[in-house]
Amino acid sequence: MSYPPTGKARTIVITGGSNGIGHGCAAAILRSLDGPWHVVVTSRDADRAQEAVSRLAGAASAANRVEAMSLDLASLASVRTFTAELTGRLTSGGLPPLYAAVCNAGQQPGTTVSKTADGFESTFGVNHLGHFLLVKELLPVLKAPARVVVVASGVHDPAEHPSMPGPAWNSVPALARGELGPAAASDLPFAFGQRRYATSKLANVYFTYALARRLPAGVTANAYDPGIVVGTNLQRNHAAPVRFAAKHVLPRAKPLLRRFVTKKVYTIEVSGGSLAWLATAPELADTTGKYFHQREAIPSSEESYDTARADELWNDSVELTARSTSTAST
Repeated sequence: MSYPPTGKARTIVITGGSNGIGHGCAAAILRSLDGPWHVVVTSRDADRAQEAVSRLAGAASAANRVEAMSLDLASLASVRTFTAELTGRLTSGGLPPLYAAVCNAGQQPGTTVSKTADGFESTFGVNHLGHFLLVKELLPVLKAPARVVVVASGVHDPAEHPSMPGPAWNSVPALARGELGPAAASDLPFAFGQRRYATSKLANVYFTYALARRLPAGVTANAYDPGIVVGTNLQRNHAAPVRFAAKHVLPRAKPLLRRFVTKKVYTIEVSGGSLAWLATAPELADTTGKYFHQREAIPSSEESYDTARADELWNDSVELTARSTSTAST
């Protein structure tokens, strides 16, 4: 398998590309000279996406292009509308061939439980089921050489973050309802929310490994841990004091975080740049089914290598997304 020759335009889709590491990823790709790249950044907020496109276009290399498309991962109807439009443009020649789908968008819950348009618990629905359906619907246009990158998190691994609530796996239908396993039985609301997030990130790793086993030759799938990234909008669903600390305090406290919490603390530019590398680097053309921290392939959690559980997640996700009758639109 050969890497696409320089000068041949290729499309990269980045979910959640209007801010955070998705925006950093888009910026790094658009600045690169190994394109031309056509970057599609998605967001559920059309105005915010257009503002991001204006910023990104201003710093892009001459051969590269960027546009925004509307996508709400909390609505499976929106996912289907998006994939139908994108597929139509790809197959008609209105867009260059799809080279990468970067599943980056996500949410971290606060102390309350919310639901998607389809009635799923939002953390599991957005972080896993929305991206699952997105990739599944794009499989016909993901042809070699192409790749899928799924943004997971080190919080899926209790050995990596022993002081944080780890995953509490349950049956997939139960997780979709917001019901965690026994490990969460005594959690207070904040810890319960953090555990839902960790569980959804474990689902991201399972999904990546299951996807890699199902993709045709020449199409790859890898998971990515960006570390703790300061200055993102991930905590938007938290209480006001947490949002304030995340936005104004943590960016100034990186040395303290690295000393007392974890050394894996990064800026949007660093983690976004590594995500861009995973989406474009020619040396990764044959790398699949791996878990990366920044630009290094490392083991994921011991729990994440449960193949039977990953296959169960895949099969149940097919059923859950097929059963949805949501009429929500973008």
